[in-house]
Amino acid sequence: MENWSLVSICVLLGLTARWAVSLNSYSGAGKPPMFGDYEAQRHWQEVTYNLPVHEWYFNTTDNNLNYWGLDYPPLTAYHSLLCAHVAKLINPDWVELHASRGHESYGHKLFMRATVLVADLLIYIPAVVLYSFYVSEGSNKKKVFLCILLYPGLILIDYGHFQYNSISLGLALWGVVGLGLGWDVLGSLAFVLSLNYKQMELYHSLPFFCYLLGKCFKQGLAGRGLFLLVKIAVTVLVTFALCWLPFLSDPGQVLQVVHRLFPVGRGLFEDKVANTWCSLNVLIKIKTILSTDTQLYFSLTTTLLAILPSSIKLLMKPTLWQFKLALVNSSLAFFLFSFQVHEKSILLPALPVCLLLNDLPLPAIWFLQASTFSMLPLFLKDGLLVPCVVTSLAFLFFAVYLLSALEHCSEDKLRLGPYRRLLICIVRRYRYPSNCINKDHFYFSITAMAGLSFMSVALAPPAQLPDLFPLLVSVFSYLHFLGLLLYFNMVQIAEPPQSVRKNQKKSN
Repeated sequence: MENWSLVSICVLLGLTARWAVSLNSYSGAGKPPMFGDYEAQRHWQEVTYNLPVHEWYFNTTDNNLNYWGLDYPPLTAYHSLLCAHVAKLINPDWVELHASRGHESYGHKLFMRATVLVADLLIYIPAVVLYSFYVSEGSNKKKVFLCILLYPGLILIDYGHFQYNSISLGLALWGVVGLGLGWDVLGSLAFVLSLNYKQMELYHSLPFFCYLLGKCFKQGLAGRGLFLLVKIAVTVLVTFALCWLPFLSDPGQVLQVVHRLFPVGRGLFEDKVANTWCSLNVLIKIKTILSTDTQLYFSLTTTLLAILPSSIKLLMKPTLWQFKLALVNSSLAFFLFSFQVHEKSILLPALPVCLLLNDLPLPAIWFLQASTFSMLPLFLKDGLLVPCVVTSLAFLFFAVYLLSALEHCSEDKLRLGPYRRLLICIVRRYRYPSNCINKDHFYFSITAMAGLSFMSVALAPPAQLPDLFPLLVSVFSYLHFLGLLLYFNMVQIAEPPQSVRKNQKKSN
């Protein structure tokens, strides 16, 4: 009973932080004619409620795709339709065709914020509870649970900027929970639903595939493994068919939906996203030199090369530990190297990193802080500076204090034991104590983030370099992500000896 009382307190803290952020501004508030993501979500409710299904993804007189046209999979459209029915009952003006465009009011803002909160309560938070207390190992379960709930990046995007990332990420986490508990079919079902809610869940798809296929191989394709493979395949195909059922009668409908989901024409990247191509574009104007097709093939090749080592290791050794690391490495590689990446896509690697808070507290906290910082230009644009600072500092304090993160800096605690000889050479070369390298870098990194945040707010950029500060934030964050991608791959590919891992569990 005491444990569940503490869980309830943690949930209340998480909900309080969410609702406090929701009281602030949102994307595109008072900025016609396009407004922002808040209007996009409202407009999808208008479209799905008033138009027949076969017009949802097509450009018509009543559905101008240039004005926030639907570009997410069918499950997002069904969710918009459900929200629209509720909105219609409360105030029909909110979803009236054409006339509701750009609608802004306090009542509508309250309704939209409430829809995100309900989604959190029904999908994301229960998945975090199950993972933290039934899948995660160690004695810090309640502390990890609170830290995951307080991760500022997801809170600021969903409750500040305004999106429904908690649904797709929550469903993906349900998939992780299913696989972690041995419910492979239910885990597959949950992940397919997440993929049909947001196509960006492709970032997580290869680890799910490799883990399940590796498990089938391990059980033997001549017996239990084959039966499991058939069950999973049938589950995936049936779930996809049900989600896409209204569109399957016409191949043209399917092709149009796919075209909307993968808009190649938008280019390699947008805005100042903290990935390889945006950072490299500072020195080499890739978007100008290379054609769109070349950019697409080049990004595809580099992405596959980046995720290949992690995927092969998972396929050969399908354990939950390998699975969690592969989720991080795959999604982060997609973010850094794939085509048409948005700054908000950093939430996709952030989810599996949250699952490593108990195992690798310092690198996980470091990544989660950097991921929130990388979206600073977006938060400033939306008027979310204060909630960004408050939630980031709160998370940093709770996570570092509760998880004793700064005490986990040795090679063994960082799971770098197999690389000890290499680390010793580096330490001797630069004359640093081996147990302070990451700690010192962490202090410097947090200080630099604070300094760049202050400059972005207080200083005016040079007239000839109007995007100087967003670009500095982007490149600085990119260096963190690239370094941590290398680190997480090192940890996955060369696991510490079993004895070390057992000692770490005992120390927790």
